[in-house]
Formats: sequence, structure tokens, C-alpha cells
Amino acid sequence: MFVGFSDLTELEHLDLSENTIEGGLPPDLNQCGGLRYLNLSHNLLGGELNLTGLVNLRVVDLTSNRFEGEIRGKFQAMCANLVLLNISANNFTGEISGSFDECPNLQYLDLSTNKFTGEIRKGLAKLREFSMADNNLTGEILSETFPPNCSLEILDLSSNNLIGDLPESIANCSKLELLNLWNNNFSGAIPSGISDLSKLRKLFLGSNRFDRKIPEKLLNCKELVFLDLSKNNFGGEIQGIFGRLVTLGLLMLHENGYIGGIESSGVLKLPELFRLDLSFNNFSGELPIEIAAMPKIKYLMLAYNNFSGSIPPEFGSIAGLQMLDLSYNRLTGRIPPELGKLRSLLWLMLANNQLSGEIPPEIGNCSSLLWVNLEGNKISGLIPSEIWRIGRDPNPTFQANRRDNSVVASSGECLSLKRWFPPNGQVLNFVYTLLTPKSCQTYWDKILKGYGIISICENTNSQMSTLTVSGYLKLTGNLLSGEVPPKISKMRFLNLLHLGNNRLSGPLPVEIASLSLVDLDVSNNLFSGQIPSEIGSLQCLVAMDLSRNNFSGDLPTSLNKLSEMDVFNVSFNPLLSGIVPDTGQMSTFGNGSFMGDPLISYSSFSSYHPPPPSSDDSSTVRRRTSRTTVAFWIPFTVSFLAFGVASFVLCLRIRTPIFIVIRIPTIGNFVPRSGDHRR
Repeated sequence: MFVGFSDLTELEHLDLSENTIEGGLPPDLNQCGGLRYLNLSHNLLGGELNLTGLVNLRVVDLTSNRFEGEIRGKFQAMCANLVLLNISANNFTGEISGSFDECPNLQYLDLSTNKFTGEIRKGLAKLREFSMADNNLTGEILSETFPPNCSLEILDLSSNNLIGDLPESIANCSKLELLNLWNNNFSGAIPSGISDLSKLRKLFLGSNRFDRKIPEKLLNCKELVFLDLSKNNFGGEIQGIFGRLVTLGLLMLHENGYIGGIESSGVLKLPELFRLDLSFNNFSGELPIEIAAMPKIKYLMLAYNNFSGSIPPEFGSIAGLQMLDLSYNRLTGRIPPELGKLRSLLWLMLANNQLSGEIPPEIGNCSSLLWVNLEGNKISGLIPSEIWRIGRDPNPTFQANRRDNSVVASSGECLSLKRWFPPNGQVLNFVYTLLTPKSCQTYWDKILKGYGIISICENTNSQMSTLTVSGYLKLTGNLLSGEVPPKISKMRFLNLLHLGNNRLSGPLPVEIASLSLVDLDVSNNLFSGQIPSEIGSLQCLVAMDLSRNNFSGDLPTSLNKLSEMDVFNVSFNPLLSGIVPDTGQMSTFGNGSFMGDPLISYSSFSSYHPPPPSSDDSSTVRRRTSRTTVAFWIPFTVSFLAFGVASFVLCLRIRTPIFIVIRIPTIGNFVPRSGDHRR
């Protein structure tokens, strides 16, 4: 709720950001004619925008609200002094051409993540930073868009529907440091004019239809660190020019239909390269041992190819490696015990190969390892007791990433973040609908630095939720046998445990109740004995699948206290007995959760009358009420909406005069933003 503004005619600085303020802007706000700084970002404000009375504004930030309507004619009366305007992540519509022509001092303009339409026209030359990412722009970019006096330093037109060639006149923007045209329909040759951009550091041309030939003059960009040419369907072998761009730190070439050239192109010899993504191509043969000699590689993605043979043990000598993704290939043989030398490793993704043998106990030496996915292989033997030691101290790796001032490890697309979310996780699937290019980049960078982005409740009586690092272990679909080692309970960052479709046996260890689990799947194994009543203390649990085992005895009454649980399945445990209570959490699950359990019945007083099963089997049975998985993850959803798109730099190079500050404290568990405050 806003206070009255009619008497605050001398107010110069107003910051009400990061609250939950609803409704529209109060009309009397326009009476604050002296206002120079206005920040209402990250609220729930809506309606049409009307700031026509605020003629002295220099900085306006309305990021992440619900404003709507067209903006034509909204700024002419109040933009004479405007330097920075950020209205990203709203619902604005219509065209923008001519809307800011009468703003002579405007330098920083962010209109991203709205519903703007139309074409890109003149008027960009005077801006230093301009973002129209994630809108509905169409048409071609004309040569006149970049006149000789172009002052642009950052230009982001990603995720639109722009077509045609990129004009050579882009060379006129000699101060350009970042050019992002990712996810459009550009075609033709990459203009050689880009080579005249001597200060260019980040170039995003992925997800377009550019020609395969890369201009040799690109070698003139001596400060180029980030190059994304993914999803252009180049085909053939990796172009040799990439191996001569010696300043590159990140090279994104995924989804290009390459069939070879990893060694011959020279990309494995780039001295500064710390991220290489060659996933989703058609590479075959054995994994190149030369990768082990890459001096600075941290993130290596070779997933979704046709690599065969074994994983080279030499990979264990890549001291700084933080991500190794070799999933969805045809790799065979054992997991090399040498991988246990990778003390900085955060991700190990080897899913859906044909790996065999046992999980090497040496993997317990990977003290930073939080995210492990080995599902869909032929791994056998026992789960080593040493596995509890993985991820026991990731802080040195996170702290090193926080000190690293190099470019971020994300291209602004969501593929990186989707690598982190475990596939087939029952709890996190809905999150995919919330991802935008900017939010993905922001959250991916937070993950690399060890900042929590998901609110995980603690298994205490208070059921406190905190933003924390959330780890997972996925061993589903292998040939593992024996008992689950009780020491697994010491994995303090473990929130998702998937052990389904193996040959595990014995009792489910009661120690598992010491974890802060959100998702537990041990289905289709040979577990026996009683379901530990201690599981009832897993107050964070949202999904649990114990189906197709040999559990016996009574269904623990303690499960009725798991108020957050939305997915529950104990089907096909024929020795499991008990009565489903008529109140509490268990009463909300239908007979689909208990199929093949002849000794389980519903209370005669239950108001629930189970319908006939819709299928013979269900690997995951959801509760038949209005509460869904989203209910538990509301804190995460709010974080995405509140965090939104990282604001364009606020108060960039602006001296703010003496002011009065009105600031309402943050309500709820707000996640602080970490925007790219460049200046």
C-alpha cells in the first residue's frame, strides 16, 4: 500500500524495490515533481504506466512487475533528463519506434522480457546499453540502424524473431563490448565488420542460421573471450578458425551437427579456454586424451554424441575441472578410479551410457562433488560406503569461483541450468516453465558460486526453509546390489536420492531420515523389512516412491505427518499391511498409491472412495487433491519472480543529489538480486 505523495513535492529519491506492493501507481505520485530517482522494481505493481508529471527523473527502474499496455507517448513529457530506464520483465505491448526520440540524455535502456512487437529502427546510436531481449520483434536490421556515431557498448536483441543478414554497419559501433543476437532467424554470412569491434568481449550468435564459413577477420578481435555459435547447424568438422582464437575462455558449439574436427581444429589447445561445450553433435570414436592437457578447462560438455570406448583415466589429472558431462553417449568400461583426484569437481554426469563395473570407492575423494548422475548404465556391485564423502566440503571451489572475475559461465540460454536440474525429477519439472534467458544466466552463475536458489526446508520441528545448495545422487537403472550404506546419511547437501530400478536389498536404513530429502525414489528393488517409521521425520519430503519392493509390516503411521508430500507410491509391496487413515496426509492419496498391496485397506470412516485404477501400473502416483508439487516450491517460484531479470545497471555513473529515502522493508524470504552492476 502506498503512502500519500501529494505533500512530498521536494522528494528526490524513492526506493520501494523488492517488496510485494500490489495495485497500480497512485495518481498523486505525479505531484512529486522533484523526483530524480525512482525504483519500484520487483513488486506486483500493474496497470498502465503514467509518470508524465515526473519531469526531472534521471533513473527509473520498474523491473519485474505487472505493468501492461503500450508505451508510446508515455515518456515524451518526462524524459528530458532521463539517463537510465529499465522496464524489463513486465507485460508491455505494442511498438517502441519513436518512443524515446525526445530523450536526449538517455544512455541505458532495458525493455527486455515484455511483449513488444515491430521492427528495430533508428535511434540506437546515442545509447550506450540497449536490451530488447525476449520480445516479439520481427523484420530485418537495416544498415542505418548503426550510424557512424554509434556509441553502443552493450546490445542485446536475443530471443526475438529477427531475420535476414546482420549489416556490415555493425562495425560503426566501435565501442561494443557485448553483442547478443542469440535465438533469432538471422542467416547469411557473419559480417566481417565484426572484426572492427576491437573491444568486443562477448559475442552471442547461437541459435540462428548463419553460414558455416567464419570470417578470418574475426581474429582481429583481440579481446574476444566468449563466443557462442551453437545451434547454427554448420555440419562437417569444427572450423579451424576457432583453434586460432587464442583469447577465448568460453566456446559454445553445441547442436551444430559436427561429425569431427575436435583435435584437428585446435580447440583443445586454446590456452585460456575454461568452458567447452560440444554436446548435441555427432562426434564418434574414442574420447580425445588431449583433453587432459587443456591447461584451464573447468567445464567440459560432450554429452549427446556417439563417443565410444572407455573414459580415459587421464581425465583424472584435470586439476581444475568442475563439470564433466559425458552423458548420452556409448561409453563402455569402468568409471576410472582416477576421477577421485578431481577435488574441484562439482558435477559428474555419466548417465545413459553402457558403463559397467563398480562405482570406484575413490569417488569419495571428490570433496566438492554435489551433483552425480550415473543412471541408465550397467554399473554393478555395492554402493561403496565411501560415497558419503562426496561433496563434504565444496566451499573451496565455490569461494574460488566467487573470486574469479572472468566472464560468466553461461551464454544466456537455459541449457546450462537444465543440465543442473536432474532429468525426470518429479519435483522440479514445473520449474522449466519459469526459465527465461536472463534468469537462467543469473541463476546458473549463482549455482557456480554456491549461492542457494531453491528454498529447502530443514527437517526440524520448525520446518524452517532456507536458500541452500541442493545436491543429488542419481543411480537409477543400473545393476547395483546389496544394502544401502547407512553412512549415506552424512551427505549433508543431499536433497534428491534416486536408487530405483536396481537390485538393492536388505532394509532401508533408518539413518536416511537424517537427510533433508525432498525426493526419494528406491522403487523396483529388493528392499525388505518394515518401512522405517523415522521417515516420518522427513518434513521436507515432496515425492517418495517405494513401489515394487518387498517391504512388509504395517504402513508407518508417522507418514501421515508428511504434510508437504505430493507424490507417494508404495504399490506392489504385497506384504505391506495396514489401514489408510481417514484423516491426515495419507487420506489424500488414492488407491493408485497402493496397487498390488492386498493387505492395505481404507478406513471404513474414510470419506475417500477410491476410483478404479486408470492403468495397470503407475511408477509415480500423485495425490488427487488440489495441492500440487508447486505448493512446496512456492518459495522457489517467488524467488524466480522476485529475482526476475537482473536489472540494467542502476545509477550508472550518476551522482545522486541529497535525497529523502522512503524504503519499505522486504516482506517474506526475498532472494537478493545479484545483477550485473558493471559500473
